[in-house]
Amino acid sequence: MKKILIASLILFSLSSTSLFAQQNEEVRKVIASLFEGMKSKNIDLIQAAFHPDATMQTVKTSENGSELGSNSVADFITRISSTPATTILDERILDYQIKVDGDMAAAWTPYEFYVNDNFSHCGVNSFQLIKTPEGWKITYIIDTRRKEGCK
Repeated sequence: MKKILIASLILFSLSSTSLFAQQNEEVRKVIASLFEGMKSKNIDLIQAAFHPDATMQTVKTSENGSELGSNSVADFITRISSTPATTILDERILDYQIKVDGDMAAAWTPYEFYVNDNFSHCGVNSFQLIKTPEGWKITYIIDTRRKEGCK
């Protein structure tokens, strides 16, 4: 009886680990597709990553402390689509730290940002996602941006 219980626990543990790994990979792919869309200026790829009600914010450091800047996904897409074809915007994700609970996920992604292979800034993105019938969608992004302390 003990052997059956132990074998059952091992199988359950392996299947749970496999499911978590699959969900983490699906979340990672959505985030990666957003930045691939940004780099290639593929608006369809960018739009597909976002939930229709998504919001974007950034933490701005000022002399008076931190301030919050907001941006709509539509404005972000307009900025990307109006960037000259010769300008390559390359956000390089350094790590993916993903947590999933049911139909909600959070991801923490340190990054370095390059324009035409020239370093611009670094920071961290914090993503919130939900699982929809169409797959995982980004509902919220907040990021930091800095030029010092990047390496």
